[in-house]
Amino acid sequence: MYEDFVANRIMQLRQQKKVSAREMSLAIGQNVNYINRIENKLSLPSLQGLFYICEYFNITPQEFFEGSGTPLPAIMLLHEATHILSTLNEEQLSLIIAVAKAMQNKK
Repeated sequence: MYEDFVANRIMQLRQQKKVSAREMSLAIGQNVNYINRIENKLSLPSLQGLFYICEYFNITPQEFFEGSGTPLPAIMLLHEATHILSTLNEEQLSLIIAVAKAMQNKK
């Protein structure tokens, strides 16, 4: 059960990022077959390995497990928006919320 979810989620994120399993394995400091073995359900990453995988995709572990339907570019945009919003004052945040609600109602 967990092997299926983890394998599918990593494959989904990797394909969205358009990177090979080999490239990703090397980028996170593992041997060339690391991601391939996970995607083929031959092994599971350690907790530290999962953290490296999440860091590679610039997502949190929570987003890894909960965001299986959210495309990686959308997650990255949400991170950027959160960062920008955290720098605004209360009045500016209220304006942004009003605009977002108006956009939401026009769907």
